[in-house]
Amino acid sequence: MKPNNIRKIWNEGQCVLNGWLSIANSFSAEIMAEQGYDSIGIDLQHGIVDYQAAVSMLQGMRASSVVPLVRVPWLDPAHIMKALDAGAYGVICPMINSRAEAEALVSYIRYPPKGVRSFGPSRAAISAGANYGQEADDQVVCFAMIETAEAMRNLEEIVSTPGLDGVYIGPADLTIGLTGMRYPTGFDREEPKMIEAIKRILDRAHAAGIRAALHCGTPTYAARAAEWGFDMVTVSNDVRLLSGAAAASVKAFRDAVAPTKSIRGPDPVNGNKTAY
Repeated sequence: MKPNNIRKIWNEGQCVLNGWLSIANSFSAEIMAEQGYDSIGIDLQHGIVDYQAAVSMLQGMRASSVVPLVRVPWLDPAHIMKALDAGAYGVICPMINSRAEAEALVSYIRYPPKGVRSFGPSRAAISAGANYGQEADDQVVCFAMIETAEAMRNLEEIVSTPGLDGVYIGPADLTIGLTGMRYPTGFDREEPKMIEAIKRILDRAHAAGIRAALHCGTPTYAARAAEWGFDMVTVSNDVRLLSGAAAASVKAFRDAVAPTKSIRGPDPVNGNKTAY
């Protein structure tokens, strides 16, 4: 089986740079995969992506060296096992609130006797290479998302779950969970209460011997997170990158032509009068 480069990066003491895909298109996935990310997650929870589109996106990324991840819609064995059978090298599962849920997540990702994953890696047996059944448990990474007040209360029990590779912080939902709508929604939190919560998750994960990941909105904030000690940072997503680049292009054009008026020549309606 082809090795999971995320584990190699971690073993070297480095932080993984993760991209994010919410647009259901294999070509945009292929483009993102060629930009130098270490890994890229396909978002089946909030992205506009169904399972068949996700398979095509995984195929589009295969030519690159990027590690393919999938955020599944929920803690559901069918979603998790199908994502892995399609070739995902890791699963990010939202809204894990207890040790029991974390244990269930791990069991869906690992084959017996470590778990209850059913064997049938239709695409993974091809895309990941030979000996998949014997090596998948050691290569596939398992992330539980911490993003609620309940999860924070049960944090020590969650991070100590055997077989869990890491926790993944969803800062937008975590902020809502801990403060309601007191603060604006979003990723890059600056409120002392939220930074304290984020660092607490990081510290508890490392104390338990597992990894910690943070979803970020900007490269600057992601760099801060890496300095704090995060093992993986996700920076923006394809939707925001596309809209941001398009908006910047339009603004650059508007700014360039705004100071002057372009003379277009004679007005065909008004004869010799000049149109501006």
